[in-house]
Amino acid sequence: QVQLVESGGGLVQPGGSLRLSCAASGLTLDHYASGWFRQTPGKQREGVGFISRQDGSVHYADSVKGRFTISRDNTKNTMYLEMNSLKPEDTAIYSCAVDPMVVDFLPRHYDYWGQGTQVTVSP
Repeated sequence: QVQLVESGGGLVQPGGSLRLSCAASGLTLDHYASGWFRQTPGKQREGVGFISRQDGSVHYADSVKGRFTISRDNTKNTMYLEMNSLKPEDTAIYSCAVDPMVVDFLPRHYDYWGQGTQVTVSP
């Protein structure tokens, strides 16, 4: 049974940092493309970035490039999202997802999802 569990969300001031974790079970994470996504009420879920299954390269949405870093610890079967210089517009529910075939971070292409963790950026 595939399970993805996010943790690390919370309340942070603008300019602050958070690190989210996505612990995987029931699969080997580096055999999958692994992505981070976020969603706010009334908006479509958007891709933040992903790690390619093919070569391990990491790709980011323009809105987070230079501020967010995605990494993976294969020994822990866990993926991370390091978020720096956070802005109020980064407030969202952040979810991780994996898929064995995908080569992008379009949410509709991913099969397995975590439940999400809330990130709130506010003074």
